[in-house]
Amino acid sequence: MNTKFDADGLVEFVAGFRSPQGRFRIVRIMPDDKGEPSYRVKGEHEAFERIARESELRRPGEI
Repeated sequence: MNTKFDADGLVEFVAGFRSPQGRFRIVRIMPDDKGEPSYRVKGEHEAFERIARESELRRPGEI
């Protein structure tokens, strides 16, 4: 499985309606979701983890 991001890397959510703000650390690469890589991520200031598809994420500072 080819992925754009590596485990333990930092990402941000692509700006959009209801997109969480801040940086997130990739905790684990998950199985594909509808043919797209997905990730378990944890916010720097959150106590819980989220699941995000690759298209919802970008590298920090990337537009």
